[in-house]
Amino acid sequence: MIRVKLPHLNEWHNQRQNNAEHYNKLFAEQELGGNVRIPFIGHSENLQNPHIYNQYVIRAERRDELQAFLAENEIASEVYYPLPFHLQECFLYLGGKPGDFPVSEAAAAEVLALPVYPGMTKEMRETVVEQIAKFYQT
Repeated sequence: MIRVKLPHLNEWHNQRQNNAEHYNKLFAEQELGGNVRIPFIGHSENLQNPHIYNQYVIRAERRDELQAFLAENEIASEVYYPLPFHLQECFLYLGGKPGDFPVSEAAAAEVLALPVYPGMTKEMRETVVEQIAKFYQT
């Protein structure tokens, strides 16, 4: 299976990067203020290791409500890490408790992965951002 898929990998990475750039542009046009923060990729001179956007993850106010709204409008989204490491059951023996790492706790409560897969159309990305803007306008 890997031999069949491997020749397509760079093209799929390029498509994800183009999708992410388009999302960035669309979110900037919507002027959603502090409601949504898009991924930050710092300036890098090392172009041999660019971000490939396996996920396009935003930070969103009222994340769970937004995710439900998107689902109602047939837009997939995912929360991959709903708990920061220090609150996950497998690490509880280390004694972590709520409030120990407020930044990671805030991120875990706000992050939402949007569709960014290769083959996603321009219209699909526009619909995702339009629906997010509609959610915050109501």
